[in-house]
Parts: sequence; structure tokens; C-alpha cells
Amino acid sequence: MKPRHKKFAYIIVALATLSAAVGLVLYALKDNVSLFFTPTQVYNKEAPQGRNFRIGGLVEVGSVKRQSDGLTVHFLVTDTVRSMPVIYKGILPDLFKEGKGVVAQGTIQADNIFHAAEVLAKHDENYMAPEAARALDMASKAQSGVSAAPVKQ
Repeated sequence: MKPRHKKFAYIIVALATLSAAVGLVLYALKDNVSLFFTPTQVYNKEAPQGRNFRIGGLVEVGSVKRQSDGLTVHFLVTDTVRSMPVIYKGILPDLFKEGKGVVAQGTIQADNIFHAAEVLAKHDENYMAPEAARALDMASKAQSGVSAAPVKQ
């Protein structure tokens, strides 16, 4: 083999190895990607069925119901346009309250109830998850009849 052909072979092997590594990383991460949706988007069937995703908004006032087992909680997440029922079994964060921001991760089942595996609450009175704040802003603009374009950051 000529030196020129050896360099070309090394480049081909390096590109193939790099492509395989990138492919394996992307394949490993595909199940860990969790997209964010609002209750309105879920009702519009924009959220994936049978896959993990995040839903966020405000905990609807008067909607929190605790079962007698002490761990199972039913509540509604709203974006001020639509509300989505959520069931969570576990210990809620201390800052979880009605009327406050929340992001829940889980799946939507055939009964159209979001079954959360994890619930995250805001950390102070001035903070809300950026996705939830954007969703609430877009929902309020849609209610007032103003065209709600996505906010770029």
C-alpha cells in the first residue's frame, strides 16, 4: 500500500469508529429524553402515548386529594386553559402546594390520567420552570385572543 492509501484507510476507520460511537450514545439516550408538554398539548394529542414525558403548569386550587395510604395523591395540573388529572404515589416535595408551579414526569395511560413517577415543585415564590412559565404565558395570550408565538431564548 502506498502511504497515501494508508492515510485514506486510517481516515475511513476513524470516521467509522466515530460514527459507531455517536450512534451508540444516541441509542442509549433515546429512552432518557423527556420532553415537556402542557395540559392543552396533551389534550391535543401532541404528547407521546406510552412514553415518558413531563407535564407542567400550576396545581389547581382545591384539586389535591390524598388517599388513606398516605402516599397516593391525586391532583390537577392546569395551564389556565385545560387541566390534566395526575396520580402520584410517593412523597411529595415540601414546597408542593395548590396554586403553585409544578412539573411532573411520567406517562399518560389509556384512562387519560397522567401517572407521575416524579414530581418537582418550585424552590421559591419567584421561580417557575421556564417551560411552565412559557406555557402559562402562551395559554393566557391564547385566552385573550392574542397570537401566542413561542418565545425564543
